[in-house]
Amino acid sequence: MNHKTKLQFILILLVVLITVWFVFEYLLNDNKIVKNNNITPHSDLLKNDSSNFIDEINYSSIDDKGNKYELNAKQGEVDISNSDIMFLNDVTAYVYLNNKSVIKIISDFGKYNLINYDTIFSKNVIMTYVDHKIIGEYLDFSLQTNLSTMSTDVVYTSGETRLDADMVEIDIATKDSKIFMNDNIKKVTIVGAQ
Repeated sequence: MNHKTKLQFILILLVVLITVWFVFEYLLNDNKIVKNNNITPHSDLLKNDSSNFIDEINYSSIDDKGNKYELNAKQGEVDISNSDIMFLNDVTAYVYLNNKSVIKIISDFGKYNLINYDTIFSKNVIMTYVDHKIIGEYLDFSLQTNLSTMSTDVVYTSGETRLDADMVEIDIATKDSKIFMNDNIKKVTIVGAQ
């Protein structure tokens, strides 16, 4: 072999070696990184798709008596074990009674049933109706039974009258209410009544 052919052979061998080294060093390692990058966004997508949080919720319904119920919340979370139940944060609800009266309810949290519209309001609950105001920590509000039950640290005010009690039950249809203590020995405290 002449000198020129040897040099060409060495150059071709060198090019092949450099190409093989380049493939193993950069392309195969990049494929591993690309595979990892493809997996990571996919798992992030799965997390976002499986999230059960919803922002800015608004539900509205009308019962067979013509009463309209409107519920708004800053955020809600669908119950994983029962998709008909939604847990709510920063809740405001309005009940537009067919006689044109409006009940307003606000609370920090709520539990809303999408099927029967029953709602449990909890923590810092305030219910107002005309000049009546009831404050408590727990309100079970049911359009099905037409019953609203406020409990835990209940304060009822109307005009200059204030009542402190354990529980207030209000019939939504008739507006009749019962204010009482859980312990029969204790009495409802009334301030400002004449």
